[in-house]
Amino acid sequence: MNKVILLNKRPEGKPTLEDFKFVEEETPVVSEGQVLLKTRYVSVDPYLRGRMTDAKSYVPPFELNKPVQSAVVAEVLDSGNSSFNKGDFVTGLLDWKEYQLSDGRGLNRVDAEAADLSAYLGILGMTGLTAYFGLTEIGRPKEGETLVVSGAAGAVGSVVGQIGKIMGCKVIGIAGSDEKIEQLKSKFGFDAGINYKTTQDMTKAIADAAPDGVDVYFDNVGGEVSDGVLANINNFGRVPVCGAISTYNDTVVSQGPRLQPILVKNSVLMQGFIVSNYGAKFPEGIKQLTQWLQEGKLTYTETIVNGFDQIPQAFIGLFDGKNNGKMVVKI
Repeated sequence: MNKVILLNKRPEGKPTLEDFKFVEEETPVVSEGQVLLKTRYVSVDPYLRGRMTDAKSYVPPFELNKPVQSAVVAEVLDSGNSSFNKGDFVTGLLDWKEYQLSDGRGLNRVDAEAADLSAYLGILGMTGLTAYFGLTEIGRPKEGETLVVSGAAGAVGSVVGQIGKIMGCKVIGIAGSDEKIEQLKSKFGFDAGINYKTTQDMTKAIADAAPDGVDVYFDNVGGEVSDGVLANINNFGRVPVCGAISTYNDTVVSQGPRLQPILVKNSVLMQGFIVSNYGAKFPEGIKQLTQWLQEGKLTYTETIVNGFDQIPQAFIGLFDGKNNGKMVVKI
């Protein structure tokens, strides 16, 4: 039988295991034009929380009692589609199922020899591309500038910081533990780090770490952390807004500083984005990320959880900071 994970109910606040439901169905059989896929790795990402809410967004919400979807690396077990062969590995937006059929649309073949399969969900996948395009297209860092990254120990943030160093920036990372801060500096080459959980005054902490102010702020978290960074933004600063994980589980709209005076006074560009905005440039981004990875200029960290049954718990763990780098479930 084939295990499937459904969205059982819409989360109120932080998701719980009760929001998901496991069911079993018969393992499907290939017909002409289809491929039978076996899930090998599943990506869990904070943005999925937004799709669990029945609200207008840039993608439709998940339907109740239907499978949850995310980026997946799968193996082709059987093929009736001339574009794919048995034994191929592919990535795509797929259901949380052990086995599933596809007509091939939206699938991209990946090379298991060139990199670990899990990398195609992280540094060579959506998260790496998000870091690359958000920083280079909106942040536009220049040599000698100061870049601050929130959620810096996460899958996107850790890549953003490394690209910033490649481009000659001073890079300051914000994360949630002393261990993560140490890793930012020792493994990813950040110049400084701030533990937001032990920092009483974020505005002062940023000012101390960036005495010349902040030129580029790559925002993954929103909330009070971002308030402190924006209080230190320089004239003509750029703020790519990638996410706001600190507010995703809020049940009421939080109040914070009004940003318009800061943006106007300092002529700041603040722009939200989603990685699909740059879909036409994905080949360029993957080529550059792969080159940097092969040259040793980029590295990455993964938190790999084992077992199909652990997918919901791994997803929930994102909101407790259980991940170090990209959170992936290995099946």
